[in-house]
Amino acid sequence: MAKMRKAAGVDAELKAASLNRLRRIEGQIRGLQKMVEEERYCADILVQVASVQEALRGVGRNLMRNHLQHCATKAIASGKPKEAAEMYDELLELIYKHLR
Repeated sequence: MAKMRKAAGVDAELKAASLNRLRRIEGQIRGLQKMVEEERYCADILVQVASVQEALRGVGRNLMRNHLQHCATKAIASGKPKEAAEMYDELLELIYKHLR
């Protein structure tokens, strides 16, 4: 099992906003499940799926901002070449995954 890492810093407002948004998304997912169970019109379900995806992208953007402001900045400014290089690799991987 991978070691659980902690953020170098978390903006309290961002954390609260992310949790609120994720709770709303959770409700949207339950709504989607109900739509599928009720055999609602496919196009209506797809519109709701797109809405959930956009909401998740918004959470991802905010978390990426926090990661850049705190974790990445700390690693890159540490003066440790290995730590900085690992962070650059991690950031590139996150960007590639986030752009999909």
